Amino acid sequence: MSNDEFRGALARLAAGVVLITAQEPPLDENGRGEDVGMTATAFMSVSLDPPLVMVSLRNDSRMDDLLSEQPLWAVSVLAESQRHVAGRFAMKGRISDRLLFEDIPYVRGEVTAAPLIGGALATLECRTEQRVPAGDHTLVIGRVLSADLPSAEGAPLTYFRGRYRQLG
Repeated sequence: MSNDEFRGALARLAAGVVLITAQEPPLDENGRGEDVGMTATAFMSVSLDPPLVMVSLRNDSRMDDLLSEQPLWAVSVLAESQRHVAGRFAMKGRISDRLLFEDIPYVRGEVTAAPLIGGALATLECRTEQRVPAGDHTLVIGRVLSADLPSAEGAPLTYFRGRYRQLG
């Protein structure tokens, strides 16, 4: 089986779209670390008791490197109206994360200090419980420390056959 065949088959699996965020530790005691964000579709619930979720991160990506050191991170479940947010944080060869967050409304998580995107259908704050190597990715399992429904109305943003889609 070729990579293209495998990728093509899995492109037929619709997935929800989330933004994973975290804050880098400050470089010195007077500063604040840079906010980092990454669009993900490989995200899922793992357990209700205890509350666990999982995200798959490409090895050696900026988020993988950060979450190997920073145990606190957050998830914003994106609404269909937030396609531009998903696209912005999914760009290859993108500009600095600081500029990516510049005109996107967000609040800081009380537990993680990570950005929680305004207008998201749901937000979660997590602490890494386990990292599992899996081929060219790492599965990061996080304990959910808080959950909120800032914008409970609206439909989710989904990803299917290589494009962002709307339900219905």
